[in-house]
Order: sequence, then C-alpha cells, then structure tokens
Amino acid sequence: MSEHVKPSRGKKKPSPLITNSSVASDAPTTPDPLAQSPSKPDPTDPTNPPLTPDALHAWIASTLDYQIARTPLIPEHAAPFDYLCHAFFEGTQPARPGCATTPDSIVWANRGGGKTFLGTLATLLDLLFKPGCQVRILAGSVEQGRRMHEHLRSFLDHANLEHVKRRITARRIALVGRRSAVEILAASQTSVRGTRVQKLRCDEVDLFDPDVWTAAQLVTRSIPCPPSPWGTTIRGCVEALSTMHRPFGPMWKLVGDPNVLSSASAAGGSSARPTPAPRSPRTLFRWGLLDILEHCTEEHSCDTCPLYDECQGRAKLTPPNSAGHMSVADAVSMKLRVGRETWDSEMLCLRPSRSSTVYPEFDPRVHLWHAPAGPCTIGPSSSPRFAFCIAGMDFGYRSESVLLLAGVTKAGEVYVLREHCRKEVIVAEHVRMLNQWRDEGLFRMSTEPGPAPILRFIGIDPAGNACHDKDGESSVQPFRNAKYIIRFRSSAITLGIRIVRGRLAPAWGGPGTSDLSTEPKLFIHADCTRLIECLTRYHYPEHKPESLEPDKDGHDHACDALRYMLLNLDEPHKAQASNYAA
Repeated sequence: MSEHVKPSRGKKKPSPLITNSSVASDAPTTPDPLAQSPSKPDPTDPTNPPLTPDALHAWIASTLDYQIARTPLIPEHAAPFDYLCHAFFEGTQPARPGCATTPDSIVWANRGGGKTFLGTLATLLDLLFKPGCQVRILAGSVEQGRRMHEHLRSFLDHANLEHVKRRITARRIALVGRRSAVEILAASQTSVRGTRVQKLRCDEVDLFDPDVWTAAQLVTRSIPCPPSPWGTTIRGCVEALSTMHRPFGPMWKLVGDPNVLSSASAAGGSSARPTPAPRSPRTLFRWGLLDILEHCTEEHSCDTCPLYDECQGRAKLTPPNSAGHMSVADAVSMKLRVGRETWDSEMLCLRPSRSSTVYPEFDPRVHLWHAPAGPCTIGPSSSPRFAFCIAGMDFGYRSESVLLLAGVTKAGEVYVLREHCRKEVIVAEHVRMLNQWRDEGLFRMSTEPGPAPILRFIGIDPAGNACHDKDGESSVQPFRNAKYIIRFRSSAITLGIRIVRGRLAPAWGGPGTSDLSTEPKLFIHADCTRLIECLTRYHYPEHKPESLEPDKDGHDHACDALRYMLLNLDEPHKAQASNYAA
C-alpha cells in the first residue's frame, strides 16, 4: 500500500539503525526525550493514545501522512480502516455499527489491497501505545516477512517518530522504554511452538501448512494494562491476513463461501433443518479493489468507464479524505487484462476461486430456492404439482451416508427437496427417514392413492447390490424390503458429472425436453445445506492437474447421491435383445 500512498511532507528521515549504546537492550530506561516543544504533546506518548476511531484516523493522517480508506463501495464489504480500528481498539470500538467484537479477525482482501501494509501499521500502533505488548508476525514466505520488516522501518524513519528509540535487527524491532517488540518469524512448527505473545499476525495465511496454522492458535495470552480505550487488558488475539489463492486452502476453510452462507441464511431456515452455524468466531473484514479506490474526479466519465458495472458512480461520492489509494486508471487497466473469474475472485473478492471445482457452474444465487419444500409448491408465486419424485442414495458407514429426495416437473426441472446425511448409522435409519417424508405427503408409493406425486425410483451406486460377508444381505436390501423401487447402472464417473453440469448450466433445454432455453434445470432447496456445501467444495486433486477423478475428501458423498439420482433419470438403463442365429 505504501507504494501507492505517498507522504505529503518532504521531511528528512534518519537512519533506521540506532547505534547509541543506551538502547542496546529492551530493559526499561528513562523516558524518551521528546522531539517536540513542551507545549506540543508527543503524538506517540503511550499514556495519550487516540480515544476514538475518528481520533485514530486523524492521528494516522497527521503523524504518518497517510489517508486510509473509510468507506467501502461494495455492499457487505468493509473498509481497510475498519480492520485498523478493530486491531487497535481490540473490538471494543468498531469503526461502523454491526461489527463483531471478538478480538480475533480475518482480513480477506484483493491483491494490492494493502494487507501487509495495514498489518504493519496495526503492529506499529500496538508497539507505540501498548507498553509491554509482544507481537509476532508469521509470514507465509520470506518475501512477505521482508516486506513487513521494511514497512515497519519506514514508519519509524518518519520525522515525527525520529525521537522514538528503537533497536533493530534483521528479524526483530524493539521500542526501548516501552518494553514492546515485534519479531518476524517463518511459518513453521519450530517458530510457533513455545511462543507466548499478545498479538499474532499471520500474513498470507493461504500459503501456510495446515498443521502450522493449527499450532498457531495456541500461542497468545492476555496481559493487564492501565485503563485504556480498549479496556484494562491487552487481549491475546490471532489475525489472519491473506488473499484467497487456493480454492481449498486455509483461507477457504476459514471464510467459507459467503454466497453459500448468505443464500442459506436468506431462506430464514425451516423447522426441518437447523440454521447453519458460523464457520468461525473471528471477525471477517473483506474488501476488494473498488473499496480502496481513490476519489473519482470529473476526469473520468461514468458513461465510458469499464468499472461502472461494479462502481455505479459511487467512487465520485466518496470524500477524498475517506477514499483509498488505488488509482482509477490502474484499476481500469487491471480489469481489461483478466477474465471475469479472476477479476471477481482475486480483485473484487466477491467469491472464492472455483478453478479446481467439479461444478464451477453451481451458483447459490441462481440454483437455490426458498419456498416451503412441500409436495405441491416449487416457488413463492406458483404452485404446479410435481409430475413425480425421485431419490438418490450414497451408502457409507464410517464415511457419510447421504439420501436425497427431489421432485421433477412436467418441464423436466429437478428440485431437490430434502437431504439426510449421517455417519455411522445403518441403512434402516435412512429407510425410516424416507418413510417419514412419505408420511409428510412429499410423495406416495405407486400402489397408494392420493394427490402426492409417485416416487419412481431410488438411484444408487451399483456397488450397493454387493452382499455383506456377515449376513449375506446387500446394503440396498432394506429399501427393497420396504417396497421401494431401486435403479442403478454402471457408467464412468465423468458421464454422471456431465449430466449434473448440464442441468446446472445447460446449453439447451436438457435431457427429455424440447425446450431450447439455457435456463438451469436443477435447483436445491436452501435447507439442504450439506449438499450446497458439497457442490461448492467438490474438487479435483490440486497435485494431479491431469486427473479426471474428483478428490475424495468427504465432499463427494452428497454429490455422488445427486449423480446417481440424475444418471438414472436422464440416462436410464436400457435392455437390448440380440439375435445370435447364424
């Protein structure tokens, strides 16, 4: 960020290395001499920290000559200053109403969004105003660690901070007299274990080994402090700052897919399924390129601007002192160089990258529906009956077993109504759940009268017909005993995947129809949260880019049940008779 925001004052900066022997250790010494006259208070006096977000913003502008963006342009995003407020006031004074107050935080921002710069600025504020505070920075790469070290030295070189005594080594910077220090560590088990600090900032978490990230959660501790704007305690916290390089890396697991979470919560939940729990107790700060855009002047016309679809002219309404550091010209150039997927995921941070996913066409904003999952209604404003129902089953025991129920309209559209996902339960439990759905009126058996649609079949993996060694009974036998019709067919996994993808984003109306529209033919009820998550995260192995077999990491079971169901609907088994007579 510093390369984009130039200090407005041309003051001479001292050398960052202080060789005075009086600052050779971190031990408490006499108070630092003030560079200002006695009539002007020291802006870095730890007994006089900024008391409010406005005061903090003014301190950064007056002391360091930087303007930090305060107004996000994308709905539901945060501004970079929101994160600084959270870090400095430790969640007790959010910059904007509605921000959570947990001390731990996640910063998901675009490339060039100033994450490293802001993490270093938050560290400087901790060192200056929180005596005794110990900060450790885990860097995802040597280059990231070096950049943070250079940023911090650059801050301390500012003329307004030249009086602050410091001791600088290649990896550590300590402020003498304040008993505060920061050390930059490599992201390794050796660096993390044994560390006990107040603040742990993890830069580029997406490059971390998962075991290192797990070990990093146990290194912080709080310490008491005199009454301050953040209370009487310097709270221990772990911060994660990163772009989202990898579709299934640490940041994906921390953040989840915001489209999935917001779409599922929009349904309001139903009595049949609990509302999904938050993925993380941490406060999420997400901003993209538009949120760090400079104030747009009359030099740029909205009528011809490539950014207008995203900006809608809001950059012209942002006050210059609340705008960001990214120039409009640079933003336009970057957009014109990349495709929509890269632009949306890496620069706007609208959604995680889906580059390795099996079903990149799946979009919760398009494929979810929120009407009551009853037998006759498929939408809030229309109520045609389903022509019939179908089901799909993926068997497991130690791994997850998944049962899906769906309705099919006369137009061939498939609406997934219910899911039943369990580990370590016998097949009879799934039969009992299917019977319960029948009793609710979602479907009826072919031999039963009534208005509910008929359940035509349950699509399964052919392996479900194999008999067990212990009792000689197959996994599917309990369904047959309950008079359910079973369908299965052997096929390559790629065929089933192609059928599902064709329904998510058809190039034509889809199998069994004469409709030439390209509207989706597969919809998932918002209560089917496990299926939604699996469709989002089902992916090919990253270390085998040539592989056509998806990774079996637990997100395959619900997708397999869906695949078996649609495979037996769109590609039913056909028997052929042949004449072998000579």
